[in-house]
Amino acid sequence: MDVLYFAWVRERIGLPRETVSSDAATVMELVEELRTREDRYAAAFADISALRVAVDQELSEFDAPLKGVREVAFFPPMTGG
Repeated sequence: MDVLYFAWVRERIGLPRETVSSDAATVMELVEELRTREDRYAAAFADISALRVAVDQELSEFDAPLKGVREVAFFPPMTGG
């Protein structure tokens, strides 16, 4: 699946997107896998309460299933104004 990173998440990881092979059943399991890759991933996902996630371009929760998913995006909460 494609994993996209936006704003400070992208800055910490150093990539805007990557293709990831994973057996993760949920977004949270994917996050756990990513955290163990390198320190930059651990830093980006240290506090998931500061993150939002979209699964196939729909705002989702971290317990969302990944079966059949093509894209997961991580980004900080958006503010309006």
